[in-house]
Amino acid sequence: MIKWSFSGLKDFINCPRQYHEVKVLRNFTKKPTEQMLYGTEVHKALEDYVRDGTPLAKNYERFKPMLDVLVELPGTHYAEHKMALTADKTPCDFDAEDYWVRGIADLLIVDEADALIIDYKTGSARYPDLRQMKLMALMTFIHFPEVQDIRAGLAFVMSGNLVSEDYKRDMIPSMWDVFAPTLERLAAAYESGAWSPNPTPLCGWCPVDTCEFREKRRRF
Repeated sequence: MIKWSFSGLKDFINCPRQYHEVKVLRNFTKKPTEQMLYGTEVHKALEDYVRDGTPLAKNYERFKPMLDVLVELPGTHYAEHKMALTADKTPCDFDAEDYWVRGIADLLIVDEADALIIDYKTGSARYPDLRQMKLMALMTFIHFPEVQDIRAGLAFVMSGNLVSEDYKRDMIPSMWDVFAPTLERLAAAYESGAWSPNPTPLCGWCPVDTCEFREKRRRF
């Protein structure tokens, strides 16, 4: 059975061969970049502040106004909330052996029939991808059956921008349809064993050093 997450699905879209070598065969490991390490550090600081009130380090105090707005919202607050579903789209533990899809909400606030999902972003807001928010909203609808309406957004903490979408429970089927074509491609790759490379200018930084396109890109 295929197991997936939003980040894993994006990796497959970017390059099926890299996905196969890194995620399936585990022949290679993607090394975190400086930007990724910074993002992880910021996420931890924001999580600790929202959940426990841990004071922000001086260089992160600029994020406090945005966080204080979130902290003061009514409802039950869940920081770094883990959710997972089985293949029949029922809730399961995050580490369950039979999970099908899973993800972590940076911040989930449930207030009776309403919910807010926030994902912190330290990068640019130029090309926001809200598909991640659709997936988190789908899992929230299933894990919290009382929730009928969800606002889910990407909080670009460097600029203070929030890019959001609203979802209603009756939208669930159409929201799953967003992921269906890529999941079908992923299933076909597993079945056929064909994991085609997707050459891009970033190939030179790919961890799969056995790929011919990585070597080609390194020459330039």
